[in-house]
Amino acid sequence: MKTNHPVIISILITFLSGCSNSEDYSGAEGYKDGKFFNTEHQKQDVGVIAAMKSIYWDASDYPTPDQPLPIQNIDLQMMEESPGFSMVKIGHSTILIRLNNEYWMFDPMFSDRASPVSFAGPKRYTPPALPLEDVPSLKGVLISHDHFDHLDKESIKRLIDKTEHFYVPLGVKQILIDWGVPEKNVTELAWWEQTSRGPISITATPSQHFSGRSIGGENKTQWVSYVMVHNDFKLYFSGDSGYFSGFKEIGNRYGPFDVTLMENGAYNTLWQYIHLFPKQTIQAHNDLKGKYLVPIHNATFNLSNHAWFEPMEEIHKEAKIKDTTLITPEFGQVVLYENIENFQKRWWREAMIDQKKE
Repeated sequence: MKTNHPVIISILITFLSGCSNSEDYSGAEGYKDGKFFNTEHQKQDVGVIAAMKSIYWDASDYPTPDQPLPIQNIDLQMMEESPGFSMVKIGHSTILIRLNNEYWMFDPMFSDRASPVSFAGPKRYTPPALPLEDVPSLKGVLISHDHFDHLDKESIKRLIDKTEHFYVPLGVKQILIDWGVPEKNVTELAWWEQTSRGPISITATPSQHFSGRSIGGENKTQWVSYVMVHNDFKLYFSGDSGYFSGFKEIGNRYGPFDVTLMENGAYNTLWQYIHLFPKQTIQAHNDLKGKYLVPIHNATFNLSNHAWFEPMEEIHKEAKIKDTTLITPEFGQVVLYENIENFQKRWWREAMIDQKKE
């Protein structure tokens, strides 16, 4: 039995600090009586005892790797010399992309802990592939929801001077303003709401999750996924979500997608409606009519009871069954769209096998 102290501590302190939102979003889809909700499954009510048993007592023997995972030095020049789409995984759901010769970033999380406090909560075991101070000037930052592993205060504050514009779900704008982001530099988007930045179209699309950073603040802000379109290129970013019919609707409205960046990790039967299991990640990608699937939200933080390598192993198996083209770059490895199929190495296997031999 391996205990999982970081996750338990996180459950206990997640709502101890932060901001709650008091704006009225009447008329917005997924909003009623002062709170946002999922259109299908609602967030499960998980008892403390059940959570303790599942995560604390039933944790994997391999919650984190026993050796550093591979991280490549990011070659920004390679991205800048490529005329098309390029991307690099920084860590967790933090993705740096280059589109229309401009840099964009999803869910910047560079801190050591996914927590409201610096001394407790899930601690990252894989450092960011790019130091925060080396992040290039960004055309835009897109935030999927307000949880600490996706909306990180220190990261946002240090990116203010590097970022032209921030895009956030309903209710999150005020949080960024409170942290020092100029109001004119933040656009708040509801589900299905579209905006543009030059020739790039950005649409906030539904996901099935929840939100909250403080006591009394649960579900006071919305959660979204994103669709980005530039000319004929289409990109989808899932944020956090359980499986729901919304993937098919998004695929029918905006697909097919050239690349989907899909959550794959931190799943548990206790929250099966608000996070994707690997088989569901594949199914969601297919619902979206995706061509290349890039798994994200893994190999950075210990946030559930599965082994650190299980999400990647399981999705690799399922991708072969479903004939899905799985793209698995190492952290820091620059992926150019023109040679994207070269990035299918099972890079986690060596660390996984070495650890299980002990």
